[in-house]
Amino acid sequence: MKKIIMHIDVNNAFLSWTAVLLLKQGYPYDIRKTYAVIGNEDNKRHSIVLAKSTPIKRLGVVTAEPIFMARKKCPTLKVYKPNYKWYKKMSDALFTLISKYTPDIQKMSIDECFLDYGPIKHLYGDEVKFAYKLKNEIKNTLGFTVNIGIANSKLCAKMASDFSKPDKVHTLYAYEIDKKMKPLPINDLFFVGKKTAEKLKRLNINTIGDLSKCTYDFLYPYFKNQSQKLIEAANGIDNSIIERDKTVTKGISNSTTLTHNLIHKEEVLEILEAISENLCSQLRKEKRYATVVRVQLKDANFKNYTHQTTLTNATNSTSKVIETSKKLLKEMWKDEPIRLVGLALDGLTTEFSYQTSLFDDENVYKNKELDDTLDKLKDRFGKDIITKASQSGKKKISKKYTE
Repeated sequence: MKKIIMHIDVNNAFLSWTAVLLLKQGYPYDIRKTYAVIGNEDNKRHSIVLAKSTPIKRLGVVTAEPIFMARKKCPTLKVYKPNYKWYKKMSDALFTLISKYTPDIQKMSIDECFLDYGPIKHLYGDEVKFAYKLKNEIKNTLGFTVNIGIANSKLCAKMASDFSKPDKVHTLYAYEIDKKMKPLPINDLFFVGKKTAEKLKRLNINTIGDLSKCTYDFLYPYFKNQSQKLIEAANGIDNSIIERDKTVTKGISNSTTLTHNLIHKEEVLEILEAISENLCSQLRKEKRYATVVRVQLKDANFKNYTHQTTLTNATNSTSKVIETSKKLLKEMWKDEPIRLVGLALDGLTTEFSYQTSLFDDENVYKNKELDDTLDKLKDRFGKDIITKASQSGKKKISKKYTE
C-alpha cells in the first residue's frame, strides 16, 4: 500500500494568529483584510516584514523586506508587533486538535506538520474528504486557515501545500507529478534554495522537469554529493518516514519558522531574545532552573544545526540565557540564510545555588530580583509593559503597546 502523507501549513501564521488575538480583544476589524504587516520597529536598522496581509502583498510588499521600504509602497501601512507567546499558544491548540485523530504527527515548525494518514484511513475514509473536514474544523474552531497537501511522500505533500493559497486542499500523488510539479520553476522545488536555483539556471535548468531529466554525472561537477538528492527530489522521490515527536521531560523549548530566510545575525538574535523571555518566565513560575542552554538553527535547505553549553550555575535569568544564546549563536553562525530558530533549556533542577569567584557577576542576585519584579509587572499589566533596552539583556519600562 502506498503511503498517504499530509502536510498541514498555517496560512500566514503570524499575521493570522495576531488577527485572531485582536478580534478576541474586540478589535474593530480583521487585519487580514487590511494593509497590515507583522514586524518589530524597535530596531530601525533591521526591522523587516515578518508576515503580510493579502492586500499589502498585492502592492508588492514581500516577506523579509525592510519595513521602511514597505511604507514607501503603502504609506497607510500598519505594523503590528509579533507576540511569540500567543503564537505558541495557537500552535499548541493546532497540534492538540490534529493529534486527536492520530499520534503519527511530525512537527516541522511552530506552524506546520506532517501527518501519516495511511494507518487511520480505515477509520476516517477518503483522505481528500478528511482533509477538507480537518481544514474546516481548524478554521471554525481556532479562527485561522490552513493549507493541506496530500501525497505519497513528505516532499510532494509539502509541495502540494504550497500550491494556491489560502484555505485550500491540494493533491500531488505520484501519478500527478509530471503534470502538476515538473512544469513549475526550479526555485519552487523543496530543498532548492536561492543560490542553488541560480546555479541550476546557469546550466539552463529552469524547471523542475528540466532537473528531473538530468544525470548524476552531469550535475556532480557542480553539486557534488547533493546531485542525486536533487534528481530524486525533481522526480518526487522521497522515502523518509514520519518521525513522531518525542516528549521532552527534562527541558523546555520553543522554535519558530518564518516563510522567509533570515540573513542578519541580529534578526536571529531578536527571535532568540523573545524565546528566552518566554522560557525563563515559565521556569521562574515553576521555580525551576536550567543547567544547559541549546540553540537550534535550520538553514534554507532545512539542514539542522545545534550548539549547546553547560552552565556553571543553574539559572532562570533572562539576561543570562540571552547572553549565553548570543555566544552560542556567534560560535555557530555561518553567514547563511536561516529558516528556523529554536532555543531549549535542559537539565532542569529545582535547586538554585551560585558558585562565586572573584570574576563572577556580582549582580546575579540583583538580576534575579529584577526578573521577579518584571514578571509581576507583566502579570499585572501585560507582557508588553516590558521591552529590552539593548541586546545585553537589560530592560526598561516602556509605554504598553495598545494597538
